[in-house]
Amino acid sequence: MRSDLLAPNAFLNPLIVEDAVRRALTEDLGRAGDITSAATIPEGKNATAKLAARKPGVLAGLACAAEAFAQLDPSIEFRAKKRDGDTLKAGDVAAEIAGNARAILSAERTALNFATHLSGVATLTAAFVAKVKRTTAKIVCTRKTIPGLRALEKYAVRCGGGMNHRFGLDDAILITDNHIAVAGGVGAALKAARASAGHLVKVEIEVENLDELAEVLNAGGADVALLDNMDTATLKRAVEIASGKLALEASGGVNLDTVAAIAETGVDMISVGALTHSAPALDLGLDVDI
Repeated sequence: MRSDLLAPNAFLNPLIVEDAVRRALTEDLGRAGDITSAATIPEGKNATAKLAARKPGVLAGLACAAEAFAQLDPSIEFRAKKRDGDTLKAGDVAAEIAGNARAILSAERTALNFATHLSGVATLTAAFVAKVKRTTAKIVCTRKTIPGLRALEKYAVRCGGGMNHRFGLDDAILITDNHIAVAGGVGAALKAARASAGHLVKVEIEVENLDELAEVLNAGGADVALLDNMDTATLKRAVEIASGKLALEASGGVNLDTVAAIAETGVDMISVGALTHSAPALDLGLDVDI
């Protein structure tokens, strides 16, 4: 994987990239490979192409695109003009590609699938981040990701200026209303969580109203309270009640029209599932030079 293409200070495991790209290429090439390119392009023919933005946005997934070409032909030159996290204008060239024409065209769709999707995630994230820039609130993603692409999508969120929530069920404790119901209440759930959690594991608990928040504060043991589907007046009151005793995350009903008002209540984080499950692809294209 081309680590020089990654956004500054946003690590991405090269093994995840290599595996994701390999699976995507295997799916696309199928049993017989690219029969169109094999039929229409002479075996030794070379070509050059440009990966360019057709709409403005924030770039992400360039390393995945480069990996797609490299896996089909390591001799292909991938000359980056941008790197992940850069802002693109319509017409900007992100990379120039040169080498075996068959390999370039066979990798084209896989490269674009990664780049357009991940750039879409980064672009939507950047739009949310811009809405809250006058506040201290941080925009964070969720686990509402496309199966198999979570690490890549969470990386794209960082490219757009957002921050990551937990990556999976194993890296933090998040007690939801269903956990509370089965455990026998807020106090019982928090006590059991703290007894089980290691000293580096954070504990977050979901609350649906101010009475539940007060119960959490009285019980102790939580690092973060997730304020679920509260209106802005209730969020403001929650900030006053918590008084800095634990971090507060607002969730539910968040969109580009509501996020600024939510941020202005004083919450620490705003989680937005749409960053990964509903981000429209950024329009990027691969144009072969004639």
